[in-house]
Amino acid sequence: MDTINILWRNMKWRFQNPISIILTIIQPLIWLVLYSAIAGQSMKNMAQGNYTAFILAGIMVLVILSCCSSGGYLNFIMKTKGSFYRIVIAPVKRSSIVLGQILEAVFLSFIEISIMLILSIFLSVHIASGFTGLLLMLPIIFLTAFFMSGISYTISLCLPNEAIYETIMNLIVLSIFFTSTALFPMDSISGGLKIAVTINPFTHVINCLRNLVLETTVDLQNVLFVSSLFICLCCGSFTLALWRLKKETIQ
Repeated sequence: MDTINILWRNMKWRFQNPISIILTIIQPLIWLVLYSAIAGQSMKNMAQGNYTAFILAGIMVLVILSCCSSGGYLNFIMKTKGSFYRIVIAPVKRSSIVLGQILEAVFLSFIEISIMLILSIFLSVHIASGFTGLLLMLPIIFLTAFFMSGISYTISLCLPNEAIYETIMNLIVLSIFFTSTALFPMDSISGGLKIAVTINPFTHVINCLRNLVLETTVDLQNVLFVSSLFICLCCGSFTLALWRLKKETIQ
């Protein structure tokens, strides 16, 4: 119940300040609409058809990264208003506080990805794997957002102000996005960059989501691999966030 209350409190703030939702989705929309239109002609052969459909998975991950980054920014707003400290001293489990904070970014990610998927229909994109593929996307999106939200929340607890947080998160998001297969297929990358792209866990998420978008057959083995990988990463990020919050309480 404490987790739900904290989640509802944060989501209520979001809907009272819709500009925070607009700002997190506007950059991915620009990438989806403008970049795909401009680069689509030159990338058509590499993407094997509709380039907008090809980059959709990468843009979905970019939405997740943006939403989770803004979740950490919300933590600084709570500190400024004093609500963060009121929650910390309240008789609430620390795990509930962390979970409520993380799930807010997860919920926001689902809202914005839903908008993105609806918009993509008007750009001649359809999910080739059908309803089954769409269902399989849900746990992958959830786990990806949960992991990144936990990392963002931990970083927000470690830094003194939102200016430094925003700078660091922009660096992390851009590094993750451009060292992945978000915009280019893996076989077009070589050398040291290919190693960096391969070890980037978000590359595997993008490839998995892309297969569900582009392929009619579902690669369950790949879905299970990505899910297992991110379950482990989620456990790690949640534990790290919980440890940092407890340390914040002691201080």
